[in-house]
Amino acid sequence: MFIKRTAKTTKGKTYFNHLLVESITTPKGPRHRVVCSLGSLDPGPKEEWVSLAKKLQAALSGQQTVFDDPEMAEYAKQLRLSVNEEAAETAIKVEPDKVTTEEVREAGAVHIAHQMWNRLGMGEVLQEAGLSERSCKLTELMTINRLMEAASEHAAPDWVNRTALPDILGEDFSTLSDESLYRNLDRLHPCRESIEKGLAERERSLFNLEDSIFLYDLTSTYFEGACTRNAQAKLGYSRDKRPDCKQVVVGLVLGRAGFPIGHEVFDGNTNDSTTVSDMLDLLEARTGKRSGATVVVDGGMSSQENLDLLKARGYHYVVACKRQERANFFDEFVSQDGWEDLIRVPSPTNLYQKKTVVRVKASRTERGGMYALCLGEKRIQKNRAIREKQENKFLVDVAKLQSRVANGKVKDRDKICESIGRLKERYSRVARYYEVALDPKSLMVTCLEDKRKKEKAALLDGGYVLRTSRDDLSEDEVWRIYSLLTRVESAFRDMKSPLMERPIFHHLENRVQTHIFICVLAYHLLIAIETTCRNKALHTSWETLRKQLSTHQIMTVVLPTTDGGILTIRKASTPEEIHKNIYTLLKVPEQIITPVKTWHPRLVTENVVNMPSAG
Repeated sequence: MFIKRTAKTTKGKTYFNHLLVESITTPKGPRHRVVCSLGSLDPGPKEEWVSLAKKLQAALSGQQTVFDDPEMAEYAKQLRLSVNEEAAETAIKVEPDKVTTEEVREAGAVHIAHQMWNRLGMGEVLQEAGLSERSCKLTELMTINRLMEAASEHAAPDWVNRTALPDILGEDFSTLSDESLYRNLDRLHPCRESIEKGLAERERSLFNLEDSIFLYDLTSTYFEGACTRNAQAKLGYSRDKRPDCKQVVVGLVLGRAGFPIGHEVFDGNTNDSTTVSDMLDLLEARTGKRSGATVVVDGGMSSQENLDLLKARGYHYVVACKRQERANFFDEFVSQDGWEDLIRVPSPTNLYQKKTVVRVKASRTERGGMYALCLGEKRIQKNRAIREKQENKFLVDVAKLQSRVANGKVKDRDKICESIGRLKERYSRVARYYEVALDPKSLMVTCLEDKRKKEKAALLDGGYVLRTSRDDLSEDEVWRIYSLLTRVESAFRDMKSPLMERPIFHHLENRVQTHIFICVLAYHLLIAIETTCRNKALHTSWETLRKQLSTHQIMTVVLPTTDGGILTIRKASTPEEIHKNIYTLLKVPEQIITPVKTWHPRLVTENVVNMPSAG
């Protein structure tokens, strides 16, 4: 305890008061609490105040024997009595058997998401993009919903009122309708580019991200329904194995650490190779011109035209060559010389990936740059399984055609040749190992295996070729840079599964695009949370954290008093040890909200005198 002097000036006159103060610890840091007032009289020389405060503290705790001065002991006694009387006046008596809790809401994971939203400055970015405070809060609600439960706009109002988000945001969402959320999608749509640019800049500074490597890949996401009002919804190559559904293609650019830089939504039938120019435009709009940066893309975009485009715009590249190009390096793949074994460490964003061994070998080009030949243990098994599966299907369909021809169900020569052509096209991976033809004499379909071709192809199982325009990299560095592309694949998996990007139920083009944008915003939160954990040596997933935090809740404690009144306290439950560990790791405060106390005094009913009726 210590003595503190205060001054207050009223109508030109200054009044002094001396307070006995103690220092206490609060969730917001150390604070001063007034124990009692010592009045306006000067309590002696200032250098003696510390000693006096200690004596008063001892006296207030009942240790009056420290005073030699009887008058001072009596003064301390009066102070102690006044403090105790004040405490007695503010105390209430609660009926313990009637204490209840109500309006219990899940809070832990929502609290983490809100804190990370603030840390990334997403609210400020939205406001700078021109959105109102209400729209910013609705966008936060929709983004955290994607991260938590991924409900539709129709189901989101019910979800939010089952969580502590209204308490955290200080908003009443009890009357929120899905129509409000649909309108918010419309308001967000024209602001997407500026929001993504602002987020990329903040994350670059917050996580010390570099701009030397950019990862680009595409995926598709399908619709439920005909989508007649969406010009982008078209049938195309479906990564979701739903060729029966219309879809859109989503392109995503990530930085080396896995943070999103920008995304674009393309027509559902867009060819991967035609999107590289759009990707570069998007990249430069979000980050500015990054001359000398390295762009990493997959084999579907590795055409010579795209590589020339990258070089013309000042970028280096690391790409996977098309599968057919392996044959150009057959002798080098077969040779046992020059290989270097590398251990593939699991990607930080793919927690279930196992360590594998990859062999690499360099093959320099004449014009600079290099090719890196790679052999993966798991790829050998994968390539072999794919080939065997296709081969079995191919042989079954050939046998069916032979049976139809032999039974006379197909007699026309042209139709037989057409069926053979369709089989070769459908099973192009394995059809080249067989000679399927129509015998002109017997009009029977023959199928002869070319074992030499088949054995030669088996020697290339597990092999793939990487190409780069950089001549300052070793073959293992080329491979490690290319393997970063798995982070985009991991991002797509997160967006499609826990963030529930698919299927899409919207039918308007702008709302479809904004729905995908909300999923990207949620991925910003997810990767920021997981990266923060990973930087602290905790390799876990958001799904695991969410389950662990589900038991930290907010509730209203109802305390009935003996005089008929009711005291309600809206507060969070005491965090358990696992909650505290997570909050400490993520540097998030344990206190979710400041407790809100509401006093409902006893209702006094007045006696009503029944007056006699007239007449």
